[in-house]
Amino acid sequence: MSFPAPLTGVVPPVCTPLTPDGEVDVPSLLRLVDHLIDGGVHGLFLLGSTSEAAFLTDRRRARVVEAVVGHVGGQLPVLAGAIDMTTPRVLDHVAAVTAAGAQAVVVTAPFYARTHPAEIVRHYRRIAAASPVPVFAYDIPSAVHGKLPAELVLGLAADGVLAGVKDSSGDLAAFREVVTGARAHAGFSALTGSELVVDAALALGADGAVPGLANVDPHGYVRLHRLCRAGDRDGARREQERLCALFGMVGAGDPARMGGSSSALGAFKAALHLRGVIDCPVTAEPQVPLSADEVARVGGFLAGAGLLQRPPGTAGRRNPTVS
Repeated sequence: MSFPAPLTGVVPPVCTPLTPDGEVDVPSLLRLVDHLIDGGVHGLFLLGSTSEAAFLTDRRRARVVEAVVGHVGGQLPVLAGAIDMTTPRVLDHVAAVTAAGAQAVVVTAPFYARTHPAEIVRHYRRIAAASPVPVFAYDIPSAVHGKLPAELVLGLAADGVLAGVKDSSGDLAAFREVVTGARAHAGFSALTGSELVVDAALALGADGAVPGLANVDPHGYVRLHRLCRAGDRDGARREQERLCALFGMVGAGDPARMGGSSSALGAFKAALHLRGVIDCPVTAEPQVPLSADEVARVGGFLAGAGLLQRPPGTAGRRNPTVS
């Protein structure tokens, strides 16, 4: 299939199921992909933050793309992250994921060393010149020292360097500036990476959403997208609020013993395991695994959202506590 311009709808950043020894669990990965397709999603984003791309070896990254592209068989667009610290390393990833069949690449600004906006522009121009597929910018300030300025993104869009942006900054006002400016550039995709303000982003004119929580509840985000597009503001608000409550699972981990990544990604994988989608909820090293009590909290959030009949570990309790 040809890659859509603009890319629209719900495009989950696909989790990467692992075996207990840290290898890619391909059967679980493909069940997850089927779960997402059954939920009605409009594309798949592999090797992003929710995919634990930063924790995967190059061999494991390639295995993910090869397996998913081969399984999907052109049913819907597949994007892949080409994420690394410097331009030459990103170019190597672009070559690898496009050889494996990715139809677009998603690229952050350089990181580790702080970069000037002129260097970021040079980075994206160099990537786009070498890439055989469309290039999307990945705006994730928490990982790369700073936010991509709207004027930088729109300037690269005007020159045909960028096909779109995934905005995971959490800055809705700045995202609005990109969405407004992008109207002048036909085919450019403005996608929000937030789980919590998809209804607001779509109301602003965003083309779609890339929410990690859509791994757990793809039907919910597709329903939210449909309600927004139909102009049902009350229905969209109710669905967004249900998803916001479900997103509370990312805080299931104890911050005294783990970081936010361990807690959030551990919660997503625990939820997928509890729902019977993946075989093992393990996260990549050096992330800390959730305890049994923390997994039970995740189950409570699933039950509250109508995705489990009863939270695990609560048999016999009339009103289980979820924190």
